Amino acid sequence: MTETPLTKSRVAIIGSGNIGTDLMIKVIRLSETLEVVAMAGIDAGSDGLARARRLGVATTHEGVEGLVKLDAFADVAIVLDATSAKAHKHNAAVLAPYGKRLVDLTPAAIGPYVVPPVNLDEHLDAPDVNMVTCGGQATVPIVAAVSRVAPVRYAEIVASIASKSAGPGTRANIDEFTETTSRALEVVGGAARGKAIIVLNPAEPPLVMRDTVYCVVGDCDEEAVRTSVEKMVDEVAAYVPGYRLKQQVQIRPLDSGDPLTDLAGGEGHLVSVFLEVEGAAHYLPAYAGNLDIMTSAALRVAERLALR
Repeated sequence: MTETPLTKSRVAIIGSGNIGTDLMIKVIRLSETLEVVAMAGIDAGSDGLARARRLGVATTHEGVEGLVKLDAFADVAIVLDATSAKAHKHNAAVLAPYGKRLVDLTPAAIGPYVVPPVNLDEHLDAPDVNMVTCGGQATVPIVAAVSRVAPVRYAEIVASIASKSAGPGTRANIDEFTETTSRALEVVGGAARGKAIIVLNPAEPPLVMRDTVYCVVGDCDEEAVRTSVEKMVDEVAAYVPGYRLKQQVQIRPLDSGDPLTDLAGGEGHLVSVFLEVEGAAHYLPAYAGNLDIMTSAALRVAERLALR
């Protein structure tokens, strides 16, 4: 039987930048189970805090310390942190005595990694769940899909995002992005070894997020691999409508001259998947698919926690 809350669960958002603001708008427009009652930032003049006030959301520009002082905080069940990896460690420590559930949209990775179509229900009791990174949310599902039908010896992903969609938090977290995403390819995706690369594309006009996923496998049923990947793409697209394959899944045997052959332990196959993520443009333009997939995934997780 599906669990249905009698009233909406109240949430607070820390971070009034691009991601936090987009997340607030998504909750207000799309969620039947969540209600944003508070937003905390550190810039009193930020557009996010101004929008929140216009929408009737309690605000503070004093960060997490100001959040816990708001009257609305008492009824908050879930706090979504859209700041930075360093800031989340501080925020989690301040919030620990209050018993709130935390959804971490930074690469801090204090809590377990959660990628909705892969392991959404495995960590519902964790006090702090981590949403990996935008690249992780886009590519870990694909690696997991391949892993379900063929052991992945090595997975490498390249996430290319528009430079204009990379705010201060994203730029400050480049090292954490690669480390967290690489680890999630292994822990959640099932790869024996993972590597992640991010590219900030300065092209004008800005291009939508594009992700390339390479999986080195041994012998495999090519049709089973393609079917598994296509099914996973449909599952992600159910909550990120702009998520899609750019072309059919490519599978080819590795030869002795291929640098990936050693990673395959000799003979093997290379599975190549090319993705595109277009944003829903709730707050930023459609090219910011990297923001959209993070906030959409976080919304999915927070709603499941609320039902819990």
